[in-house]
Amino acid sequence: MGSKFWPKGGLPETLVAFEYTSSTIRKPHSLLFIGGLGDGLATTSYMADLVNALQPTQWSIFSLNLSSSYGQWGLGHLDRDTDEIAECVRYILDYKTSKFGTSKIVLMGHSTGSQSVLHYLHRPNPHISTPVFDPYLQHVTRPAVDGAIMQAPVSDREAILALLKEGFGDKSASDMQEVYDQMEAMAKDAARHDQSIDTLLPLALTSQIYPGVPISCRRLMSLISPESPQAPQGDDLFSSDIGDEQLSKTFGMIETQALLRGPLVVLISGADQSVPNWVDKENLLRRWKNAADHGGKYRIWDDEYSGVIPGASHALSNDDQAEPRKDLATRVLGYVHRLEQN
Repeated sequence: MGSKFWPKGGLPETLVAFEYTSSTIRKPHSLLFIGGLGDGLATTSYMADLVNALQPTQWSIFSLNLSSSYGQWGLGHLDRDTDEIAECVRYILDYKTSKFGTSKIVLMGHSTGSQSVLHYLHRPNPHISTPVFDPYLQHVTRPAVDGAIMQAPVSDREAILALLKEGFGDKSASDMQEVYDQMEAMAKDAARHDQSIDTLLPLALTSQIYPGVPISCRRLMSLISPESPQAPQGDDLFSSDIGDEQLSKTFGMIETQALLRGPLVVLISGADQSVPNWVDKENLLRRWKNAADHGGKYRIWDDEYSGVIPGASHALSNDDQAEPRKDLATRVLGYVHRLEQN
C-alpha cells in the first residue's frame, strides 16, 4: 500500500512514503524507516526481513523518500531531513489515529539515517538555525515518538580517514590523500565567501571518493568535519574520538528535549566495513549509553535490545548475512512488541 504526503508551504509533491501493510491484519502502529546516504524507497535490503517479521503483528513499516534521498544527499542537511521526517510522522499519526484510534510510532534509521534520528531527538524543537543557503527551511515542530532505533551509526569522517590510509579501488593511499586535500581546500575556501550560495565541488574530484554524486562544499565540510573532535560539525555525531562533553550535547540532550517516550535502541554491525579497525565498538556503545542516561540518572538507553550484532556487515546485504539479519529482525520485533504492551 502506498501513502503520499506533502509538507506545508507549496513545496513540490516529492515527499513520498510507502507503507508495507496488510488487508487482513489490523495495524494501528508504525515503524518509519530512514535510510542512509544514497538510499531511497526500500533500497536497504534487510527491509524485506523487517517487513516479514512484522507482517503478523499490529505494526506496519513506512519507507520514506526524503529530498536528500538517492543521489541528492550531497546537497542536503540534517535540519531539512528532520523537518521532512517530522512532516511524515505527523501525517502517519493523523492517518493511523483517524483509522484506528490509539497509535504508536517508532523511528528507525540506517547508517546516516541514524544521524537523522539522533538529530531529531536532541536538537531544539523546532530548529532555531537560519541557514542562508536554505531560505525555505520551515522549522517544523517535531512530534514526540514512542521509540527510536539507530542501526549502523557510523562516522563518515572516520570512514574517510580509513579510506585515505588504505586507498580506494585502483587508487593508492597517496592518490586518495591528494584528492581529499584538494576537496578540503576548496570547501574551506568556499566557506570564507558568500554563505548564501551552496557551492558545488567539481565532480572530477568528488567522484573519486563518492562516485556520481554532486556534493556541496558545505555538506562535505559537515561530513569530514576537519575541526573535530574539538569542534565537530553537524554530521559528525558518531566518531569514536568525540569527547564526553560533546556527547552530553547530543546523546545527553535526548532526555531534555523529551521527544522520545520509550527507550533508545542502538545497534552496531560487528563487521561493519565503514568502521575502521581501531574503533572499539563495545566501548563506544558504553560511552553513548552513559551520555544518554547521564551516568545512570535517567533510563534512556535500552539495554535489552541494544548492542553489537555479531558478524553483521554495514547494511547486512552480503551473501553471508542470514544470521545477522535474523538477529536484527528479532531485536526489532521484540522491541516494538514491548512498546506495544507498555
